[in-house]
Amino acid sequence: MKLLAIDTSTEACSAALTINGKISEHYEIAPRKHAELILPMIDALLADAGCTLAQMDAIAFGRGPGAFTGIRIGTGVVQGLAFSIDRPIVPVSSLAAMAYGAISTFNAGNVLAGIDARMGEVYWGVYQRSAEGSVKLLAEEAVCKPEETFIPESVLSVSGDWIGVGTAWQTYGELLAVRYEGRVAEHHAEIFPRARDIAALGVIGYEAGLAVSADEAQPVYLRNNVALKKAR
Repeated sequence: MKLLAIDTSTEACSAALTINGKISEHYEIAPRKHAELILPMIDALLADAGCTLAQMDAIAFGRGPGAFTGIRIGTGVVQGLAFSIDRPIVPVSSLAAMAYGAISTFNAGNVLAGIDARMGEVYWGVYQRSAEGSVKLLAEEAVCKPEETFIPESVLSVSGDWIGVGTAWQTYGELLAVRYEGRVAEHHAEIFPRARDIAALGVIGYEAGLAVSADEAQPVYLRNNVALKKAR
């Protein structure tokens, strides 16, 4: 399978290409430069692989939550590309991508993924390694104050340590460390959503029938009132 993936939902900007299980990626921490970087990244990946966009079976993208402007850029780019080659899109949660990356990098079983949402809040997702090698969402993703973050009661007895990932652990690290004392073994604030992880989850999602048409691919903000104000 050939799948292109991008993510522009946070300070990081990345594009990845997976061809029959082999993944290549261009990745850069570049706040406010996503619009100028993402298309050249895609072109470079395709050129290096010696293939064209039209050869892709699908396109995956980080659908949020994250930075409003970045999510809109990513959504617009993948919709335009998918329309141009008449291919489906696989939306992937930015939080799920971070959890998948943590599972792959740190051999974690249980992940608390958090992105600094500004305005004193965080985007929050609780994930577990699935038997199929993917990630399982254990409770609905939320935007909330750091002191209102949670591990669902139903999984508090899960064996093994939890790890925290994402910028929420940088901004509110001390508060979260106290809140989850005795449960979180370590945290990694430097982890961002990455296209390589979205590519891997995109293939899983495509094979599970989760791909949608280009016009059905929608961003997920969680904080809808902010999106409405910015749109106005």
